[in-house]
Amino acid sequence: MRSGFRGAGAVASAMALVVVVGGAWFGYRQLAQPGCSGQVELTVAVAPEIAPAVQAAAGRWAAGGPAAGGACVTVEVSAQEPVEVAAAVAGGHGVTLPGVGQASGTAITPDVWVPDSSTWLVRIRNSGATAFAPTNGASIARSPVVVAMPEPVAARLGWPQQKLTWADLLRQMNTDTKLRTGIVEPTRDAAGLAGLLALSAAAGASGGDSQQAKTAALRALATGRSALRQDLLARFPRSSDPAALAAALGAAALSEEDVIAYNRTEPPVPLAALYLEPAPMPLDYPYAVLPGIEPAKATAAEALFGALTAPTFRDGLVGQALRGPDGIGGAGFQPPAGAPAGSVTPSGNGGRAAGGPDPSAVDAAVSGWSIATQPGRMLCVIDVSGSMKQPVPTAGNATRAQVTVAAALRGMDLVDDSWAVGLWTFSTEMVGRRDYRELLPIGPLSTQRSQLKAALGGIRPTPDGDTGLYDTVLAAYRRVQGDWEPGRVNSLVLFTDGKNEDADGISQRELLAELARIADPERPVQVVIIGIGGDVSRTELEAITKVTGGGVFVTEDPNRIGEIFLRAVALRPNAPR
Repeated sequence: MRSGFRGAGAVASAMALVVVVGGAWFGYRQLAQPGCSGQVELTVAVAPEIAPAVQAAAGRWAAGGPAAGGACVTVEVSAQEPVEVAAAVAGGHGVTLPGVGQASGTAITPDVWVPDSSTWLVRIRNSGATAFAPTNGASIARSPVVVAMPEPVAARLGWPQQKLTWADLLRQMNTDTKLRTGIVEPTRDAAGLAGLLALSAAAGASGGDSQQAKTAALRALATGRSALRQDLLARFPRSSDPAALAAALGAAALSEEDVIAYNRTEPPVPLAALYLEPAPMPLDYPYAVLPGIEPAKATAAEALFGALTAPTFRDGLVGQALRGPDGIGGAGFQPPAGAPAGSVTPSGNGGRAAGGPDPSAVDAAVSGWSIATQPGRMLCVIDVSGSMKQPVPTAGNATRAQVTVAAALRGMDLVDDSWAVGLWTFSTEMVGRRDYRELLPIGPLSTQRSQLKAALGGIRPTPDGDTGLYDTVLAAYRRVQGDWEPGRVNSLVLFTDGKNEDADGISQRELLAELARIADPERPVQVVIIGIGGDVSRTELEAITKVTGGGVFVTEDPNRIGEIFLRAVALRPNAPR
């Protein structure tokens, strides 16, 4: 939406600021006034729920005083869904966000972006956009992430007097078959991701088999996930009848703003907001000035930021059910029953006290969710050459092979029975002159999970074996492609700690030429290669994935294979549509 008033005060020598609010004619008339010697247009994309407050503040800022001479600045503030802008920004940096995919074309790439959460900025950077370095990034508003429950359901848990934790919710999810939980797809929704981070942290601290607890929670949430927030809200009960309550959604991670906005519609059954401890990362609405804009725009962007941090802006957020950036509401703000007094601040669960979201926690949560909820078909190929016997000091001197197998076993625990997985090992001359051995054909985990675990547990390096990389990659690619299945991500995941050492096998040139010849965009096979240690050639491996699609992950520390494996398996840019 555009608006058009003359600018307020000088932001730099010879620059006036104008925010355009009316139609194009009104804006043009203002720009044609004496004192405007040029025009700079600043585009600002903001999350829809905060857009009215930003637009109103921009109008006040423009009308606050006389314009200075020089260039005038038009400011276009548009409401854009964060996931759509994130896809567009990531695409502009040559990367794709897991669970988001390519930009739909409905969102602009702005000069300034105010998404609902800093986790979007972290995820773009995590995905390999090394040049993505927005400036400022300070919060202009906040909304705590809560667990929304129909009030009768919450009352049974002691709301609003009883203070509950994420560990309490985790126990309810794993023991109460009547509690129907849901989540907005956390790869596309920041509040859903914050809830997932908090629940994952609670599972990790639960003691016993924390991985089993986490997997159970992920699958319970996956059963009740919704692609859109409005679809999830529509699943809450429309009647207080016990049968309706039992059949409807009983708990979901949403923002405080979502709950207040929902209850303002006076639904038959209002929602309670449960502020579970430890408090998860809130929606923090960062003011991100995107890289690459010209200096005049950057100056104007910082001046606009001043207007969005003025005391009047906090009060303007009240109508949008949002708090100020310090977690304190403006004049007249009414928090839901049970809200902590004063400010609501995060305390862990994927967030740093002063530094925003923890990139590794965000990455692990997105990867774990993608693996647990998306059907896949994968051939796992593990290097068993002699160098895989080397000890790993950071893993208690377990061998590279043992660390790799342990990572694969943990990954398999996250994958549900809808997956199909096979297992090969490779070195040189494993079966006659063939460099690889099939331990288990690709098949459904519903029938061969125990066989897969047993086969992984029996892997041992070949003492004198070399690395027959090229022959193995080609054979494995052909196998996955030959039995390709629609509706799944068909992938080859290969672990290796060395370069190709098979003098009797095909050359790199022959491998790349053959892969290019047989690659079929209608039957894509994603190749993910995980390089271990300092003997791996990233260039050699990336030459392969440039032809096939997929990605290369290299680590000097084999003890990091576990986190890398989960991230690699979650990499799905070539998923069939």
